[in-house]
Amino acid sequence: MSGTPVQQVRSGTPVRRAVRARHYLPFATGGLQSLLQYRSSFVTTGITAAAGAAVSVFLWRAVYAGSPPGGGPGGFTTETITTYLLMAQILQILHANRVDDEVAAEVYRGDVAVMLVRPVSYPVVRFFACLPVVAANAVLVGVPVLGLFALIMPLAVPRPVDVLLFLVSAALSVLLAFLVNMLTGMTGFITTNTWGVRMVKQSVVAFFAGQLVPLALMPGPLRALASALPFQGMVDSPLALLLGRYDGVADAAGVLALQVGWVAGLTLLSAVLWRAALRRLEVLGG
Repeated sequence: MSGTPVQQVRSGTPVRRAVRARHYLPFATGGLQSLLQYRSSFVTTGITAAAGAAVSVFLWRAVYAGSPPGGGPGGFTTETITTYLLMAQILQILHANRVDDEVAAEVYRGDVAVMLVRPVSYPVVRFFACLPVVAANAVLVGVPVLGLFALIMPLAVPRPVDVLLFLVSAALSVLLAFLVNMLTGMTGFITTNTWGVRMVKQSVVAFFAGQLVPLALMPGPLRALASALPFQGMVDSPLALLLGRYDGVADAAGVLALQVGWVAGLTLLSAVLWRAALRRLEVLGG
């Protein structure tokens, strides 16, 4: 091993990376403190999520009420379609990290210029700031909604290995949601009002991710299109692993690898567009 310990630290070792990571922790704690000021919003979010899940679940349970024991359309049973739709709603809660709203608002107000003079990366700041939102939504909204539905209707019981695969896939889906929302918020550099862009993004993601209709129930061409987009990895992929809808270890690894690939691709795209946005900001700022 060459070089002194001091040289190794200066060259970008894990020690130095850990020091840099500590610079972003205040943004995570600040995001948590801001979040706790509006604790009543969790009640509203929980009621809205439970109502939306109830409408979707009871509708599809009526469709599958007369399905054969081996499963109805798409190979779903009443229990598995109920679990799919309920968990899809919970994943949507985890994906509501408010990054698109906050980035667009900071660009519109010009606050993003203040962040650029700090020795931190703005996209990384936004990622750390959204982590408390994701965690709070999971614990304070997702778990109670899941517990409520588990008490009133039968759900599919996944295998432990499928739960583990789901947790890994769900973490990747949160990363995908952050990147998609970050890209959406960055449209604020081009348009002064991103409300329409965010509404279109929300509808497109909900449909092609499999939140509204499982991809297995879509017509062939539409399913092929959905499979070619990154949104599948946000809902349908995690739930396919949770419900054991994969063919062996290789197939499960392929699902995770595809998610990792989309995370890497969208990260690269975000970096390129962020640099382009900074150049546009310099031009507009004089």
